[in-house]
Amino acid sequence: MRSYKVTRGLDRAPHRSLLGAAGFHPRELEQPLVGVVNSANEIVPGHIHLNDIADAVKAGIRIGGGTPIEFSTIAICDGIAMNHAGMHYSLASREVVADSIELMVEAHCFDALVFITNCDKITPGMMMAAARLDLPAIIISGGPMLAGEHQGAKIDLSKLFEGVGAVRSGRISEQELEEMASKACPGCGSCAGMFTANSMNCMSEALGIALPGNGTIPAISAGRIRLAKETGMQVMNLLDSGTTIKQILTREAFENALAVDMALGCSTNTLLHLTALAHECGFRLDLDQVNVVSERTPQLCLLSPAGPNHIEDLDRSGGVPAVMKELESAGLLHTDLGTVTGKKVGENISASKPADQTVIHSIKDPYRPQGGLAVLFGSLAPGGAVVKQGAVSEAMQRFEGTARVFDSEEQAVEAINNEEIKAGSVVIIRYEGPRGGPGMREMLAPTSVLAGMELDDKVALITDGRFSGATRGASIGHVSPEAAAGGPIAFIRDGDLISIDLPARRLDLNLSDAELDRRRDQWRKPEPKINHGYLKRYAAQVSSAGLGAVLGAVSNKEAGDC
Repeated sequence: MRSYKVTRGLDRAPHRSLLGAAGFHPRELEQPLVGVVNSANEIVPGHIHLNDIADAVKAGIRIGGGTPIEFSTIAICDGIAMNHAGMHYSLASREVVADSIELMVEAHCFDALVFITNCDKITPGMMMAAARLDLPAIIISGGPMLAGEHQGAKIDLSKLFEGVGAVRSGRISEQELEEMASKACPGCGSCAGMFTANSMNCMSEALGIALPGNGTIPAISAGRIRLAKETGMQVMNLLDSGTTIKQILTREAFENALAVDMALGCSTNTLLHLTALAHECGFRLDLDQVNVVSERTPQLCLLSPAGPNHIEDLDRSGGVPAVMKELESAGLLHTDLGTVTGKKVGENISASKPADQTVIHSIKDPYRPQGGLAVLFGSLAPGGAVVKQGAVSEAMQRFEGTARVFDSEEQAVEAINNEEIKAGSVVIIRYEGPRGGPGMREMLAPTSVLAGMELDDKVALITDGRFSGATRGASIGHVSPEAAAGGPIAFIRDGDLISIDLPARRLDLNLSDAELDRRRDQWRKPEPKINHGYLKRYAAQVSSAGLGAVLGAVSNKEAGDC
């Protein structure tokens, strides 16, 4: 046991004294020490109840014969951080989450780990830490929020952002927007649609590093508490068998995750985080492989913001195991892979089937013949760009428009609010990438306002930043190389013609090579928007979005410099 380094032997008497000062009984120190990483706080709705989850996890660990030891890490709410300077810090916090856990675990010699998470960057940060540490470990989330209700229809946070645009275009009143705000988020949990938090919690199931139900059992359900207890008990079984996270996180497990991602219609951010997780596992997740999986995997679910259903509906219909069972029936899964249940993927899903085929369609009758995400390449994005194609209208699958160029999200939002963006435009928001942002901000505000103005099927938006999982419409993000690295997006000017072809996976800036070279020669990199503190260090080390926006892993050339 790793913990013997702090609990056993003559030389460890001082260590035992300190542990005794923390209240540990000598009998507890004879058992394995299991770290319980808890990201609870009082500001993030997805995390306000995580102390209850932690208590249940610790009860399970004790039942299994271990000694649980809880410690904390940070958590940022993307919704609260959205559309102001706070969003610069969201993606960057993922690395702090991973690093802080590594520091605590290595310093204190835990034998196994349970990661209690829920929201956007916390779940991938914990996954990255789990892979880096490679101990017996399980992820458990706090579960999704229930959808709200307004005028007889279900609503969620995305409707609030779209409501801002609806007010500005005169479609609803400010009073109605405030009424919606009081109802859209009825209680604790990660926001109710297939946004980034729920996407990544479902990915933990698909990868095999969380117990079935982790992505979909509602936060307020007693089933969530029981799952937490089972997680605590099961981590002790993993410790007994010597099963570690990297034994589960194989290349084939990532292929399974991508297939489930495509079937569910998850957030574009999953590709950013799965790529970073693969890096922690020691291999590269190639964006070309994403398109291979997408082209063979149909979209079986149409969840908010793409459709009317929410995570509670997915859970009621059988959750991720039911989706995986449908994929298995078409030979689209590796079913012989190990998971944290101690069983193979195929065993975990053997009894599953969709209870409601209006929520989970049959593999023979999908919502769409291809997956929910696509990676585009072309003269505007040589290193790739990502779109949630399952949330793009048929009218925008192929689109050609004239560029309106903005060097920040704030400039673009101001122009949209002033009704300066007309049908047929392609809004370009640049210098918002991992380095240029810095921090690769999410662009939910401009996309939602466009949707609220009913322009989401008439206007495209392209950025080297990111989009929230709550985004819908022709919103293309993660453009690589980013503007701050001298990518082609830096050279676009108002009036340039942009071509989008989702079926062909193309994103092109219609300029001659000579003109592009001339503009490149004239380009001068602007001063950083934030040039102090953590973000200064982050911007100096971060790779491109196409490589997962990981720190210190690649040379500047590999990170996307032109």
